[in-house]
Amino acid sequence: MIKRIRSDQLRPGMYIQDLNCGWMEHPFAFNAFRVDDDKKIQQIIATGIRELYIDSSRGLDVENAQTHDEFHAELNQKIHALAENHEVKPHVVPLSEEVKVAQHVHHDAHKVVHHLMSDIRMGRQIEMADTSPVVESITDSILRNKDAFLSLARIKRKDEYTFQHSVSVCALLVAFTRSLDYERAVILEAGTGGLLHDIGKMKVPDSILNKPAPLTDEEFVVMRSHAEIGRELLEHTPGVPETAIIITGQHHERFDGTGYPGRLKEKQISPLGQMASIVDVYDALTSNRIYHKGMEPTAALKKLFEWSKFHFNAELVERFICLIGIYPVGTLVKLESEMLAVVISPGQGSLLRPLVRVVFDIQRGQPLMTPYDIDLEAKTDSIVQYESPLQWGIDQYKYL
Repeated sequence: MIKRIRSDQLRPGMYIQDLNCGWMEHPFAFNAFRVDDDKKIQQIIATGIRELYIDSSRGLDVENAQTHDEFHAELNQKIHALAENHEVKPHVVPLSEEVKVAQHVHHDAHKVVHHLMSDIRMGRQIEMADTSPVVESITDSILRNKDAFLSLARIKRKDEYTFQHSVSVCALLVAFTRSLDYERAVILEAGTGGLLHDIGKMKVPDSILNKPAPLTDEEFVVMRSHAEIGRELLEHTPGVPETAIIITGQHHERFDGTGYPGRLKEKQISPLGQMASIVDVYDALTSNRIYHKGMEPTAALKKLFEWSKFHFNAELVERFICLIGIYPVGTLVKLESEMLAVVISPGQGSLLRPLVRVVFDIQRGQPLMTPYDIDLEAKTDSIVQYESPLQWGIDQYKYL
Protein backbone atom coordinates (compact mmCIF):
# COMPACT_ATOMS: atom_id res chain seq x y z
CA MET A 1 0.00 0.00 0.00
CA ILE A 2 1.25 3.49 -0.89
CA LYS A 3 1.30 5.82 2.13
CA ARG A 4 2.30 9.43 2.68
CA ILE A 5 4.67 10.07 5.60
CA ARG A 6 6.94 12.78 6.97
CA SER A 7 10.60 12.39 6.07
CA ASP A 8 11.50 12.27 9.79
CA GLN A 9 9.38 9.08 10.03
CA LEU A 10 11.69 7.24 7.64
CA ARG A 11 13.49 4.18 8.98
CA PRO A 12 16.00 1.79 7.39
CA GLY A 13 14.10 -1.00 5.68
CA MET A 14 11.39 1.24 4.22
CA TYR A 15 10.83 1.43 0.47
CA ILE A 16 10.39 4.93 -0.95
CA GLN A 17 7.86 4.90 -3.77
CA ASP A 18 8.14 8.62 -4.56
CA LEU A 19 10.45 11.29 -3.13
CA ASN A 20 7.67 13.78 -3.83
CA CYS A 21 9.74 16.57 -5.32
CA GLY A 22 10.89 17.72 -8.73
CA TRP A 23 13.50 15.40 -10.19
CA MET A 24 16.06 18.22 -10.39
CA GLU A 25 15.45 19.08 -6.72
CA HIS A 26 17.23 16.01 -5.33
CA PRO A 27 20.63 14.38 -5.95
CA PHE A 28 19.52 10.73 -5.88
CA ALA A 29 19.87 8.49 -8.90
CA PHE A 30 16.25 7.32 -8.68
CA ASN A 31 12.95 8.62 -7.33
CA ALA A 32 12.07 5.21 -5.81
CA PHE A 33 14.45 3.02 -3.79
CA ARG A 34 14.92 1.08 -0.54
CA VAL A 35 16.34 2.97 2.45
CA ASP A 36 19.34 1.00 3.69
CA ASP A 37 20.72 3.17 6.49
CA ASP A 38 20.32 6.33 8.56
CA LYS A 39 22.84 8.18 6.39
CA LYS A 40 20.45 8.00 3.43
CA ILE A 41 17.63 9.31 5.62
CA GLN A 42 19.73 12.29 6.71
CA GLN A 43 20.57 13.00 3.05
CA ILE A 44 16.86 13.05 2.19
CA ILE A 45 16.01 15.39 5.07
CA ALA A 46 18.97 17.67 4.23
CA THR A 47 17.69 17.98 0.65
CA GLY A 48 14.58 19.71 2.01
CA ILE A 49 12.11 16.89 1.39
CA ARG A 50 9.48 17.14 4.12
CA GLU A 51 6.89 14.55 3.05
CA LEU A 52 7.13 11.57 0.72
CA TYR A 53 5.46 8.29 -0.22
CA ILE A 54 6.43 4.77 0.86
CA ASP A 55 5.24 1.37 -0.39
CA SER A 56 4.43 -0.71 2.70
CA SER A 57 4.16 -3.88 0.59
CA ARG A 58 7.88 -3.62 -0.26
CA GLY A 59 9.27 -2.47 3.08
CA LEU A 60 8.52 -1.41 6.62
CA ASP A 61 5.25 0.38 7.35
CA VAL A 62 4.06 3.44 9.29
CA GLU A 63 0.83 2.10 10.74
CA ASN A 64 -1.34 5.20 11.05
CA ALA A 65 -0.04 7.05 7.99
CA GLN A 66 -2.54 8.40 5.49
CA THR A 67 -2.78 6.38 2.30
CA HIS A 68 -2.04 7.91 -1.09
CA ASP A 69 -5.69 7.57 -2.14
CA GLU A 70 -7.00 9.14 1.07
CA PHE A 71 -4.68 12.10 0.77
CA HIS A 72 -5.42 12.73 -2.90
CA ALA A 73 -9.17 12.50 -2.35
CA GLU A 74 -8.77 15.19 0.31
CA LEU A 75 -6.50 17.21 -2.00
CA ASN A 76 -9.04 17.06 -4.83
CA GLN A 77 -11.78 18.32 -2.52
CA LYS A 78 -9.69 21.32 -1.50
CA ILE A 79 -8.75 22.21 -5.09
CA HIS A 80 -12.32 21.80 -6.32
CA ALA A 81 -13.56 24.04 -3.52
CA LEU A 82 -10.98 26.63 -4.56
CA ALA A 83 -12.06 26.45 -8.20
CA GLU A 84 -15.82 26.17 -7.82
CA ASN A 85 -16.65 29.80 -7.22
CA HIS A 86 -13.79 31.48 -9.06
CA GLU A 87 -14.99 33.87 -11.75
CA VAL A 88 -12.84 34.29 -14.86
CA LYS A 89 -12.39 37.67 -16.50
CA PRO A 90 -13.38 37.62 -20.20
CA HIS A 91 -10.58 37.92 -22.76
CA VAL A 92 -10.18 41.01 -24.91
CA VAL A 93 -9.55 38.93 -28.05
CA PRO A 94 -10.86 35.42 -28.88
CA LEU A 95 -8.38 32.53 -28.62
CA SER A 96 -8.68 31.62 -32.31
CA GLU A 97 -7.65 35.14 -33.27
CA GLU A 98 -4.86 35.69 -30.73
CA VAL A 99 -3.21 32.29 -31.19
CA LYS A 100 -2.03 33.31 -34.67
CA VAL A 101 -0.32 36.40 -33.29
CA ALA A 102 1.02 34.46 -30.31
CA GLN A 103 2.70 31.94 -32.61
CA HIS A 104 4.80 34.70 -34.20
CA VAL A 105 5.60 36.28 -30.82
CA HIS A 106 6.61 32.90 -29.38
CA HIS A 107 8.87 32.15 -32.37
CA ASP A 108 10.57 35.56 -32.20
CA ALA A 109 11.03 35.31 -28.42
CA HIS A 110 12.71 31.93 -28.72
CA LYS A 111 15.18 33.28 -31.30
CA VAL A 112 16.09 36.25 -29.11
CA VAL A 113 16.62 34.10 -26.00
CA HIS A 114 18.74 31.64 -27.99
CA HIS A 115 20.88 34.56 -29.18
CA LEU A 116 21.18 36.07 -25.68
CA MET A 117 22.23 32.81 -24.09
CA SER A 118 24.66 32.03 -26.87
CA ASP A 119 26.29 35.41 -26.25
CA ILE A 120 26.73 34.57 -22.57
CA ARG A 121 28.22 31.19 -23.43
CA MET A 122 30.70 32.95 -25.75
CA GLY A 123 31.66 35.40 -23.01
CA ARG A 124 29.84 38.37 -24.53
CA GLN A 125 27.67 40.79 -22.57
CA ILE A 126 23.87 40.73 -22.75
CA GLU A 127 22.34 43.42 -24.93
CA MET A 128 19.30 44.51 -22.93
CA ALA A 129 17.94 46.43 -25.92
CA ASP A 130 17.15 43.02 -27.46
CA THR A 131 14.98 41.88 -24.55
CA SER A 132 12.59 44.82 -24.15
CA PRO A 133 10.65 44.38 -27.44
CA VAL A 134 10.24 40.65 -26.73
CA VAL A 135 8.85 41.18 -23.23
CA GLU A 136 6.58 43.95 -24.54
CA SER A 137 5.19 41.66 -27.27
CA ILE A 138 4.62 38.78 -24.86
CA THR A 139 2.91 41.12 -22.39
CA ASP A 140 0.62 42.59 -25.04
CA SER A 141 -0.36 39.10 -26.24
CA ILE A 142 -1.16 37.96 -22.72
CA LEU A 143 -3.20 41.08 -22.01
CA ARG A 144 -5.31 40.32 -25.08
CA ASN A 145 -5.73 36.59 -24.31
CA LYS A 146 -3.37 34.89 -21.87
CA ASP A 147 -4.42 31.37 -22.86
CA ALA A 148 -3.20 31.74 -26.45
CA PHE A 149 0.46 32.29 -25.53
CA LEU A 150 0.46 30.10 -22.41
CA SER A 151 -0.91 27.10 -24.34
CA LEU A 152 1.81 27.51 -26.98
CA ALA A 153 4.46 27.85 -24.27
CA ARG A 154 3.76 24.25 -23.20
CA ILE A 155 5.13 22.95 -26.52
CA LYS A 156 8.84 22.31 -26.10
CA ARG A 157 11.63 20.35 -27.77
CA LYS A 158 13.78 18.39 -25.34
CA ASP A 159 17.02 19.71 -26.84
CA GLU A 160 15.79 23.32 -26.68
CA TYR A 161 14.39 23.14 -23.15
CA THR A 162 16.54 25.81 -21.47
CA PHE A 163 15.68 28.45 -24.09
CA GLN A 164 11.97 27.61 -24.33
CA HIS A 165 11.64 27.32 -20.55
CA SER A 166 12.91 30.89 -20.23
CA VAL A 167 10.23 32.15 -22.62
CA SER A 168 7.56 30.19 -20.73
CA VAL A 169 8.61 31.52 -17.32
CA CYS A 170 8.58 35.04 -18.76
CA ALA A 171 5.02 34.56 -20.02
CA LEU A 172 3.81 32.92 -16.81
CA LEU A 173 5.27 35.71 -14.67
CA VAL A 174 3.68 38.33 -16.90
CA ALA A 175 0.29 36.61 -16.58
CA PHE A 176 0.75 36.09 -12.82
CA THR A 177 1.70 39.70 -12.07
CA ARG A 178 -1.10 40.93 -14.32
CA SER A 179 -3.65 38.80 -12.42
CA LEU A 180 -2.48 40.41 -9.15
CA ASP A 181 -2.94 43.92 -10.62
CA TYR A 182 0.71 44.96 -10.70
CA GLU A 183 1.47 48.08 -12.71
CA ARG A 184 2.65 47.59 -16.29
CA ALA A 185 6.19 48.75 -15.47
CA VAL A 186 6.54 46.03 -12.82
CA ILE A 187 4.94 43.45 -15.12
CA LEU A 188 7.56 44.20 -17.78
CA GLU A 189 10.39 43.99 -15.24
CA ALA A 190 9.04 40.67 -13.96
CA GLY A 191 8.83 39.39 -17.54
CA THR A 192 12.45 40.42 -18.09
CA GLY A 193 13.41 38.50 -14.96
CA GLY A 194 11.58 35.44 -16.26
CA LEU A 195 13.32 35.68 -19.61
CA LEU A 196 16.76 35.89 -17.96
CA HIS A 197 16.23 33.79 -14.80
CA ASP A 198 18.24 30.79 -16.07
CA ILE A 199 21.01 32.79 -17.73
CA GLY A 200 23.51 31.30 -15.25
CA LYS A 201 23.01 27.88 -16.84
CA MET A 202 25.08 29.10 -19.77
CA LYS A 203 28.09 28.85 -17.43
CA VAL A 204 27.24 25.23 -16.58
CA PRO A 205 29.06 22.69 -18.79
CA ASP A 206 26.90 21.07 -21.49
CA SER A 207 27.91 17.67 -20.15
CA ILE A 208 25.98 18.50 -16.96
CA LEU A 209 23.23 20.72 -18.36
CA ASN A 210 22.12 18.16 -20.96
CA LYS A 211 23.21 14.95 -19.26
CA PRO A 212 20.77 12.13 -20.20
CA ALA A 213 21.18 10.46 -16.80
CA PRO A 214 21.07 11.36 -13.08
CA LEU A 215 23.67 13.87 -11.91
CA THR A 216 26.43 12.90 -9.52
CA ASP A 217 26.66 14.73 -6.18
CA GLU A 218 29.41 16.95 -7.62
CA GLU A 219 27.42 17.69 -10.79
CA PHE A 220 24.36 18.47 -8.70
CA VAL A 221 26.31 21.17 -6.82
CA VAL A 222 27.49 22.67 -10.13
CA MET A 223 23.95 22.70 -11.54
CA ARG A 224 22.63 24.43 -8.42
CA SER A 225 25.23 27.18 -8.78
CA HIS A 226 23.39 28.64 -11.80
CA ALA A 227 21.08 30.88 -9.72
CA GLU A 228 23.94 32.67 -7.99
CA ILE A 229 26.01 32.83 -11.19
CA GLY A 230 23.04 34.30 -13.06
CA ARG A 231 22.45 36.93 -10.39
CA GLU A 232 26.11 37.98 -10.51
CA LEU A 233 26.05 38.15 -14.33
CA LEU A 234 23.02 40.43 -14.32
CA GLU A 235 24.42 42.63 -11.55
CA HIS A 236 27.29 43.48 -13.91
CA THR A 237 25.09 44.03 -16.96
CA PRO A 238 24.06 47.64 -17.65
CA GLY A 239 20.33 48.29 -17.89
CA VAL A 240 19.05 45.21 -16.05
CA PRO A 241 16.19 46.15 -13.69
CA GLU A 242 16.69 45.24 -10.03
CA THR A 243 13.50 43.16 -10.17
CA ALA A 244 15.04 40.89 -12.83
CA ILE A 245 18.18 40.42 -10.72
CA ILE A 246 16.09 39.47 -7.68
CA ILE A 247 14.02 36.95 -9.66
CA THR A 248 17.16 35.36 -11.11
CA GLY A 249 18.76 34.99 -7.69
CA GLN A 250 15.66 33.82 -5.83
CA HIS A 251 13.72 31.52 -8.18
CA HIS A 252 15.04 28.41 -6.38
CA GLU A 253 14.48 29.69 -2.84
CA ARG A 254 11.74 27.92 -0.87
CA PHE A 255 9.28 29.35 1.66
CA ASP A 256 10.50 27.04 4.45
CA GLY A 257 14.17 27.97 3.97
CA THR A 258 15.20 24.73 2.23
CA GLY A 259 15.97 26.33 -1.15
CA TYR A 260 19.14 27.79 -2.65
CA PRO A 261 21.44 29.65 -3.00
CA GLY A 262 20.69 31.71 0.14
CA ARG A 263 18.32 29.42 2.06
CA LEU A 264 16.04 32.43 2.39
CA LYS A 265 12.77 31.96 4.28
CA GLU A 266 9.25 33.42 4.00
CA LYS A 267 9.41 37.23 3.82
CA GLN A 268 13.15 37.13 3.22
CA ILE A 269 12.13 36.11 -0.31
CA SER A 270 10.64 39.00 -2.27
CA PRO A 271 7.01 38.60 -3.50
CA LEU A 272 8.24 38.35 -7.09
CA GLY A 273 10.88 35.82 -6.04
CA GLN A 274 8.12 33.75 -4.44
CA MET A 275 6.04 33.98 -7.62
CA ALA A 276 9.03 33.06 -9.79
CA SER A 277 9.67 29.92 -7.74
CA ILE A 278 6.09 28.78 -8.35
CA VAL A 279 6.03 29.36 -12.11
CA ASP A 280 9.52 27.92 -12.56
CA VAL A 281 8.51 24.64 -10.90
CA TYR A 282 5.18 24.51 -12.74
CA ASP A 283 6.82 24.87 -16.15
CA ALA A 284 9.58 22.40 -15.26
CA LEU A 285 7.02 19.80 -14.11
CA THR A 286 4.96 20.11 -17.29
CA SER A 287 7.91 20.00 -19.70
CA ASN A 288 9.50 16.98 -21.36
CA ARG A 289 13.22 16.88 -20.66
CA ILE A 290 16.06 14.64 -21.78
CA TYR A 291 15.70 12.60 -18.59
CA HIS A 292 12.15 13.43 -17.53
CA LYS A 293 8.65 13.11 -19.01
CA GLY A 294 6.48 16.10 -18.23
CA MET A 295 3.26 15.90 -16.22
CA GLU A 296 -0.09 17.04 -17.50
CA PRO A 297 -0.80 20.59 -16.19
CA THR A 298 -3.63 19.46 -13.90
CA ALA A 299 -1.30 16.99 -12.15
CA ALA A 300 1.41 19.66 -11.83
CA LEU A 301 -1.03 22.11 -10.24
CA LYS A 302 -1.99 19.46 -7.70
CA LYS A 303 1.69 19.00 -6.86
CA LEU A 304 2.13 22.74 -6.35
CA PHE A 305 -0.90 22.76 -4.05
CA GLU A 306 0.50 19.82 -2.08
CA TRP A 307 3.98 21.36 -1.80
CA SER A 308 2.60 24.75 -0.74
CA LYS A 309 2.37 23.35 2.78
CA PHE A 310 6.12 23.89 3.08
CA HIS A 311 7.88 25.07 -0.05
CA PHE A 312 5.72 27.86 -1.46
CA ASN A 313 3.56 30.74 -0.33
CA ALA A 314 0.20 28.94 -0.10
CA GLU A 315 -1.87 32.02 -0.93
CA LEU A 316 0.16 32.70 -4.07
CA VAL A 317 -0.15 29.06 -5.15
CA GLU A 318 -3.93 29.33 -4.86
CA ARG A 319 -3.90 32.52 -6.93
CA PHE A 320 -1.69 30.83 -9.54
CA ILE A 321 -4.00 27.80 -9.79
CA CYS A 322 -6.96 30.11 -10.34
CA LEU A 323 -4.98 31.95 -13.03
CA ILE A 324 -3.99 28.82 -14.95
CA GLY A 325 -7.25 26.93 -14.35
CA ILE A 326 -7.74 23.40 -13.01
CA TYR A 327 -8.00 22.29 -16.63
CA PRO A 328 -5.88 24.80 -18.57
CA VAL A 329 -6.60 25.61 -22.19
CA GLY A 330 -5.18 22.81 -24.32
CA THR A 331 -5.85 20.09 -21.72
CA LEU A 332 -7.36 16.84 -23.01
CA VAL A 333 -10.22 15.69 -20.78
CA LYS A 334 -12.56 12.71 -20.56
CA LEU A 335 -16.27 13.55 -20.26
CA GLU A 336 -19.02 11.56 -18.54
CA SER A 337 -20.49 10.97 -22.00
CA GLU A 338 -17.43 8.83 -22.88
CA MET A 339 -16.06 11.47 -25.22
CA LEU A 340 -12.65 13.14 -25.23
CA ALA A 341 -12.51 16.91 -25.49
CA VAL A 342 -9.93 19.69 -25.59
CA VAL A 343 -10.37 22.65 -23.25
CA ILE A 344 -10.57 25.79 -25.40
CA SER A 345 -11.63 28.38 -22.82
CA PRO A 346 -11.93 28.52 -19.01
CA GLY A 347 -15.40 28.53 -17.51
CA GLN A 348 -16.69 31.99 -16.64
CA GLY A 349 -18.32 30.91 -13.38
CA SER A 350 -16.27 27.84 -12.40
CA LEU A 351 -12.85 26.54 -13.36
CA LEU A 352 -14.35 23.03 -13.23
CA ARG A 353 -16.73 23.73 -16.11
CA PRO A 354 -14.77 25.15 -19.05
CA LEU A 355 -15.73 25.42 -22.71
CA VAL A 356 -14.51 22.27 -24.47
CA ARG A 357 -14.21 21.02 -28.05
CA VAL A 358 -15.29 17.36 -28.36
CA VAL A 359 -12.85 15.55 -30.66
CA PHE A 360 -12.92 11.78 -29.98
CA ASP A 361 -15.52 9.07 -29.35
CA ILE A 362 -14.10 6.60 -26.80
CA GLN A 363 -16.75 3.91 -27.32
CA ARG A 364 -16.18 3.87 -31.07
CA GLY A 365 -12.45 4.37 -30.69
CA GLN A 366 -12.22 7.03 -33.38
CA PRO A 367 -11.87 10.79 -33.79
CA LEU A 368 -14.91 12.84 -34.78
CA MET A 369 -15.16 13.97 -38.39
CA THR A 370 -16.69 17.22 -37.18
CA PRO A 371 -15.64 18.31 -33.67
CA TYR A 372 -18.20 20.35 -31.74
CA ASP A 373 -18.13 22.63 -28.71
CA ILE A 374 -19.86 22.19 -25.35
CA ASP A 375 -20.10 24.85 -22.68
CA LEU A 376 -19.94 22.77 -19.49
CA GLU A 377 -21.44 25.69 -17.57
CA ALA A 378 -24.76 24.41 -18.97
CA LYS A 379 -24.12 21.16 -17.05
CA THR A 380 -25.18 18.95 -19.98
CA ASP A 381 -21.94 17.02 -19.47
CA SER A 382 -19.00 17.12 -17.05
CA ILE A 383 -15.31 16.30 -16.79
CA VAL A 384 -14.36 12.96 -15.26
CA GLN A 385 -10.59 13.39 -15.43
CA TYR A 386 -7.75 14.74 -17.53
CA GLU A 387 -6.10 12.43 -20.08
CA SER A 388 -2.70 12.05 -21.74
CA PRO A 389 -2.84 13.23 -25.38
CA LEU A 390 0.15 11.00 -26.15
CA GLN A 391 -1.71 7.92 -24.94
CA TRP A 392 -4.63 8.67 -27.26
CA GLY A 393 -2.50 9.87 -30.18
CA ILE A 394 -4.22 13.25 -30.18
CA ASP A 395 -2.54 16.55 -31.03
CA GLN A 396 -4.68 18.80 -28.87
CA TYR A 397 -3.14 22.02 -30.17
CA LYS A 398 -4.56 21.63 -33.67
CA TYR A 399 -8.03 22.04 -32.16
CA LEU A 400 -7.32 25.42 -30.54
